[in-house]
Amino acid sequence: MEYKVKIDSFEGPLDLLLHLIQQLEIDIYDIPVAEITNQYLLYVNTMQQLELDVASEYLVMAATLIAMKSRSLLPDHSSEEEEYLDEEDPREELARRLIEYKKYKEAAGRLHELEEERTKLYSRPPADQLFSSNAEGPLEVTIFDMLGAFQKMTRRKKLAVPPKATVRREELSVEKRMHTLKEKLLASKKPVRFDDLFDSNEREELVVSFLAVLELMKQNEIVVSQQGNFAALYVAAGGNET
Repeated sequence: MEYKVKIDSFEGPLDLLLHLIQQLEIDIYDIPVAEITNQYLLYVNTMQQLELDVASEYLVMAATLIAMKSRSLLPDHSSEEEEYLDEEDPREELARRLIEYKKYKEAAGRLHELEEERTKLYSRPPADQLFSSNAEGPLEVTIFDMLGAFQKMTRRKKLAVPPKATVRREELSVEKRMHTLKEKLLASKKPVRFDDLFDSNEREELVVSFLAVLELMKQNEIVVSQQGNFAALYVAAGGNET
């Protein structure tokens, strides 16, 4: 069975790095290369395991970070100090790129806010809201938050490994799982905790369920909210009326 989903929320490796820097509360001018590289590779590995459409630019950035990490682990030879005086710290170039990207992202966000303010001059249905109206100041949930939640959830679960000779009674379907999840959310009178959407311990079923959640988000069939950094994610039916 092959299932691949491309999510529009992926904005590139710099977006992922900014997410990690904010999540880990790292100084953008003093990036701990080893830590940020390990976290970045963990996310990219999770994307590949989920068979998400990972662009080559993510892999290029991964190679760059690995090279920076390898250099940072080299022994410091004082005799070579002068040789490196004129050589720029690669972290400085990365910091410049991140700061520039952050400026453009914030400008784009401001333009989006202005666009939303402009649309308030006309009547718009509540279905266009991105988050539940009864949530007080929810944070914007990104694809990276979803990947992080999936990582934590799979680590907590004791995943069952099916025998090699096992024949599945029914092929798993992302579309069928999307329907099941939507029915469950519609039947619930309040948002459902993200982890509670995954009632299996088999990796294949967890992956299919996660891809179904991402596709429902992409189609604006569900809304995901988070009340604060590192807080649990909650999922509710919403978006397009059917």
